[in-house]
Amino acid sequence: MEETNTKPLQVGVKALLQNKEGKYLMLHRNMEAYPEVNNPWDIVGGRIDPGTSLLDNLKREILEETKLVLTDTPRLIAAQDILKNDKHVVRLTYTASIEGEPVLDIEHDSFKWLSLEEIKALAGLDHYVKEVLNNL
Repeated sequence: MEETNTKPLQVGVKALLQNKEGKYLMLHRNMEAYPEVNNPWDIVGGRIDPGTSLLDNLKREILEETKLVLTDTPRLIAAQDILKNDKHVVRLTYTASIEGEPVLDIEHDSFKWLSLEEIKALAGLDHYVKEVLNNL
């Protein structure tokens, strides 16, 4: 008889948001809120609320974290398995267009608009974002 894995499964949605100038939004996690994070630069997103669509969750996360609204339909660019000791996260990353300047929530303390090359060279870039960008 096979042993079953009892790790809870979570689904996350992320967005690589591009402005009219062709730059992408990077958010810096507030280190007081996330002291365990080694690489604080990340893109918008979070876990989904079960029972609501992926895109509705993505729109909610964008609005919560930046007060911005999408200007087009997001396009899926990556799916990742994140296997941790206590959970399995499936992370779906989209790209989309956005207008305006973000107003950050308490999870983040600063932001930058960067080119893809600048993001790839950014010190402290989230490992999973780097993996997505390296596969584009």
